Amino acid sequence: MDAVALQLILGRAQGLNAEQLLAAVRRAGSRSTGIAAVEALIGQRPSKLQALGVPPAASRWLHSPDTALLQADREWMVRDRIVLIDSLSDHYPPLLAATGDAPALLYVRGDAASLTLRQLAIVGTRNPTVAGRRAAARFALNLARAGLTVTSGLALGIDAAGHEGALAGGGRTIAVLGTGLDQIHPAQHGLLAARIAAQGALVSEYPRGTAPLPENFQRRCRLISGLCLGTLVVEAARYSGSLITARLAREQHREVFAIPGAIDNPLTRGCHALIQDGAKLVESTQDIFEEIAISFDKQDDMSPRDDRDRVTAAAVRLDKGHKILLDALGFESVSVDTLVERTGLPSHSVVSMLLALELQGAIGSQAGGCYVRLRGERPS
Repeated sequence: MDAVALQLILGRAQGLNAEQLLAAVRRAGSRSTGIAAVEALIGQRPSKLQALGVPPAASRWLHSPDTALLQADREWMVRDRIVLIDSLSDHYPPLLAATGDAPALLYVRGDAASLTLRQLAIVGTRNPTVAGRRAAARFALNLARAGLTVTSGLALGIDAAGHEGALAGGGRTIAVLGTGLDQIHPAQHGLLAARIAAQGALVSEYPRGTAPLPENFQRRCRLISGLCLGTLVVEAARYSGSLITARLAREQHREVFAIPGAIDNPLTRGCHALIQDGAKLVESTQDIFEEIAISFDKQDDMSPRDDRDRVTAAAVRLDKGHKILLDALGFESVSVDTLVERTGLPSHSVVSMLLALELQGAIGSQAGGCYVRLRGERPS
């Protein structure tokens, strides 16, 4: 079998992680290296495979893979330009490989090499306040400008703000999906996903056709934290799913950061609990840089200690396009698609300008990917 066939087989071996795979190929006594070693497992009796440490479901699949399904997977991979990275490869993300439950295979759309770059996760509630969304975008923008890749989960709210901020900062961003790469969830983030793939990567451990099941989104949290040097939590309720990512980051011996807020805001209670448990309280990106104690090529260009002032100033300098967009927005709740239709501007330009307007405080985001104007005066 060729390498792609073996990788595709591996991708559908349910429950088989990187550690189990490595142990199994060693116990099987294969003389091959890398992905070629997997061929020693194909066609073996399920009982023998389980004796090698392969989980039951994966053992049944490896014994008798569905060739028609694999052919369809290959055609999809070629058509959608999907890159496969197996855990036996030197190209597998080293930070993720160091965790205890790394996937045996990753599906990637975009720049697969970006998975090995220095990353920081930004996570939080799906229903943030305007201030919380703005903070996530601001931190992401400045982290991206400093040379860090921003990683999140493509969810509504804080996740999306983190991705948008990184894109607006001209940096890289990675979205970890809880579905197959053929099923973007939520659906309204299809455009955002395409922009991320063009300026970073979409990554999933799940094969084509995997639906958005709740348990998959919980499991993808370990990938978000595992790929990163640390995790920043922005607005999270006391029992938020974002706290799962933070807990996993701790278990993986990664840094955890949290932004504090008003004591009567239920969306800050999760952050406060993390700080009480030892997470680093952060007010600026400089706090993050000091904690992870590494240098960045672009850090000297942005003076992180006053990043709030710098981003606000950048947002105030709005050109004619921003003013056209603000006029098109009016005072009603409007979607990105509607704004594209009204202005005739490219969709990616509209999204970037909306972020600038939101950072300025001229507009706010609402559920369903819509935006609303917050005040009447025209920006300067």
